[in-house]
Amino acid sequence: MPRPRSSLATAALTRSASVFAALGDETRLRLVSRLCDSGPMSISNLSTGFAITRQAVTKHLHVMEDAGLVRSSRRGRESVWQLQQARLADVRRYLQLVSEEWDETIGRLKRYVER
Repeated sequence: MPRPRSSLATAALTRSASVFAALGDETRLRLVSRLCDSGPMSISNLSTGFAITRQAVTKHLHVMEDAGLVRSSRRGRESVWQLQQARLADVRRYLQLVSEEWDETIGRLKRYVER
């Protein structure tokens, strides 16, 4: 019988769902990767190498901003986007909780089968 999720895991899932939804797109994953590798970047720099318009890149960034993954600031006439490392750390902690739950469940299954 499955055990109910802990309130901590449930709260973490609720906070992390929007991030997983935002990262469920290849273009957004590539933008995150680029921001991880290069640090804060303008839209024009982020758009380089993508087969989509700057406006499309901006729309993707706004989805990620709504999920708390990135934020923008103004530098003169440009918007500069940067990754929110703390948000990624939150999601990493959630994945760790899920991993621990799986390890515990597999351990219980193993003990049951070995009896």
